[in-house]
Amino acid sequence: QVQLVESGGGLVQAGGSLRLSCAASTRTPRMYTMGWFRQAPGKDREFVAAITWIGTSLYYGDSVKGRCTISRDNAKNTVYLQMNSLKPEDTAVYYCAAGPPGVAAVSHLYNYWGQGTQVTVSS
Repeated sequence: QVQLVESGGGLVQAGGSLRLSCAASTRTPRMYTMGWFRQAPGKDREFVAAITWIGTSLYYGDSVKGRCTISRDNAKNTVYLQMNSLKPEDTAVYYCAAGPPGVAAVSHLYNYWGQGTQVTVSS
């Protein structure tokens, strides 16, 4: 069983930056895609970013494109989300997920989920 633990969330002013991390307890299944999603109160879960196993394909949600960068270190079983130019509308709980190749932005195809980390952006 793969357990995912997110960290790095917190309170930041608009325009600031945060780097989220997601550590897997064990090596994720080979070729697995890692993704980040977020959910704000009263809203549906939203795709943020995803990265394939060897990092050659990156996917971003329209709302974060140009402001976020996803990366992974397979040797450390860790995936990162660098978020810049944060806006109040980025406030949400951010979840890390792992899924088979091809899942990209399709949340229900991911097999493993973390508990989430809160990101709050003040105006």
